[in-house]
Amino acid sequence: MNFKIRPAKIEDMSAVLQLINELAIFEKEPNAVEVTLSDLERDGFGEQPLFKCFVAEVEGEVKGIALVYNRYSTWKGPIIHLEDLIVNKDFRGTGMGTALLNEVVKYGHSRGAKRINWEVIDWNQPAIAFYESKGATVLRDWDVVQLNEAAIKSYIDKL
Repeated sequence: MNFKIRPAKIEDMSAVLQLINELAIFEKEPNAVEVTLSDLERDGFGEQPLFKCFVAEVEGEVKGIALVYNRYSTWKGPIIHLEDLIVNKDFRGTGMGTALLNEVVKYGHSRGAKRINWEVIDWNQPAIAFYESKGATVLRDWDVVQLNEAAIKSYIDKL
């Protein structure tokens, strides 16, 4: 498979959004994506970008992405969070996911990251096996905790 990994450009964001929606469908959450093309363009390419995105390109078309951002661990220091690594279903098993993960790890290393972390849904055994084969540890004794937008508003209203 002939593909190229490169940093995303603002004009890639439409294809990035398409892959995000593809992932939501795969994860059985087809209506969960709220982010818009404008959000991605502003947040990734504004004055202070909130994320860095790498794309896998095949014949000029984006077929995979890895989107990361900086975090800070009170125990470790600077870390990178991999929000999503998505490969179009027709290109899984081609090495594209490995190439994207390689780019993320090189990026984290160049930024002095003490750790790179991400979540994987517990029923996605192929992804879990892939990450473990790369040396990642899947921590099964931690639960993800979050306040969604409605919960944030409710919380604030109770203050």
